[in-house]
Amino acid sequence: MPKYAVLLRGINVGGNRKVPMAELRELLTGLGFDDVRTHLQSGNAVVGASRTTPAKVTAKVEKALESEYGVAIRVVVVTKAEVDAIIAAHPFTDVADNGSRMMALFLSAVPSAATVEEFDAVALDPDRARLGDRVIYQWCPDGVLKAPDVASFVARKWGVTVTGRNWNTVTKLAEMLAP
Repeated sequence: MPKYAVLLRGINVGGNRKVPMAELRELLTGLGFDDVRTHLQSGNAVVGASRTTPAKVTAKVEKALESEYGVAIRVVVVTKAEVDAIIAAHPFTDVADNGSRMMALFLSAVPSAATVEEFDAVALDPDRARLGDRVIYQWCPDGVLKAPDVASFVARKWGVTVTGRNWNTVTKLAEMLAP
């Protein structure tokens, strides 16, 4: 059965938009997903689902979250193959020695080449950001809060949902997605 990583954007931060992970597991199970597991309190879940697509999983989960919590919560869904490819393509393996400071900014969609060229997100942090397939890698050696805010720029200029996860979480998601 195919598995998907379901990444909720902007929950449980600063006491806002609280979604307890036990409730998230119940909600996802109630939607018919199998083998539902969560990681940390920041909106990381892995679900099993047959005969569906990431887009359908996204729509189903976003609709249920809005119904349950009364607020729109954006979701990015990625497959095991996508997570594996993101890990394999890691462009900063030679310098990124702290998984909590290496970020993967997951994108809900692939922007057009014209949009990427017009609004060059990598130019915000040219030595430490790289564009991948539905992801932007950003190495933040001085910490995420001191790094240029590539995620907000991309969300605003590219018109996609962006949700960041540190490398420790990315590799944990890969483990959870494994058979």
